[in-house]
Amino acid sequence: MSLTPDSAMNAARVLTEALPYIQRFTGRTIVVKFGGNAMVDPALHESFARDIVLMKLVGMNPVVVHGGGPQIGELLKKLSIESEFIDGMRVTDAQTMDVVEMVLGGSVNKEIVSSISRNGGKAIGVSGKDGRLIRAQRMHVTRQSPGMDAAEIIDIGQVGEVRQIDREILDVILDSNFIPVIAPVGSDDEGNTYNINADLVAGKIAQVMQAEKLMLLTNVEGLLDANGAVLTGLSTAKVDELIADGTVHGGMLPKIGCALDAVKSGVASAHIVDGRVPHAVLLEIFTDEGMGTKITPRGED
Repeated sequence: MSLTPDSAMNAARVLTEALPYIQRFTGRTIVVKFGGNAMVDPALHESFARDIVLMKLVGMNPVVVHGGGPQIGELLKKLSIESEFIDGMRVTDAQTMDVVEMVLGGSVNKEIVSSISRNGGKAIGVSGKDGRLIRAQRMHVTRQSPGMDAAEIIDIGQVGEVRQIDREILDVILDSNFIPVIAPVGSDDEGNTYNINADLVAGKIAQVMQAEKLMLLTNVEGLLDANGAVLTGLSTAKVDELIADGTVHGGMLPKIGCALDAVKSGVASAHIVDGRVPHAVLLEIFTDEGMGTKITPRGED
């Protein structure tokens, strides 16, 4: 492939504009949670892989954590296994856990690794169980019913929360010039396996790695105000206010909570990014306006 003078000039212009951002983020860890439409749309899947490869080529350290809810649901349906959700969490019995592990640690994880490889990168796919990367514990949901003095504790099966991340494993992968692609499955000290929300895993990994950025790809533009406008440049104090007044609600609440916890624990910034936009990751990193909702300790001027 040869460049025409016009295309060479365009390429030079793009590189010149991107250079300050490349210099700023060289050597920095950026944790990206890959989910939503970007995972199931082939074109978006490939553009995401190219973004991650380019980040690595210019000296950044991307870490990918992926979900797989639609793929899990599809296979469960084929196997005639019914799914039940409680407060957004998939109730996970032993049979469902087998499917979750098969999909997350197998087909989905390996397809992301293959996509990165097709686009010139080097990736290693790992489950959180590998090398005990993710130490987990059972999660219980509590629900306060009207007229009841005590909250009801609901067992949702093999659904877990992160207890500990082994940073050494990630450092070895990054130091070997590979891109880690992590399936959000963990285990406890007794060897029990748990299905863990990918946003929570990405947030905890960002905290442990003291990442420059945590990016959560989703199917919305970001956190919206009452008029439907995207809120960005938020401080952690402002986010606390938005949670308290109900602006953050429903399915956005755990995602924003994850981003908020990461920033309060030392991550420089967290971003809720619309994964339906091609090259959303690069647009967030290499443009002044960025993408979606940005949260930092003190907000933006």
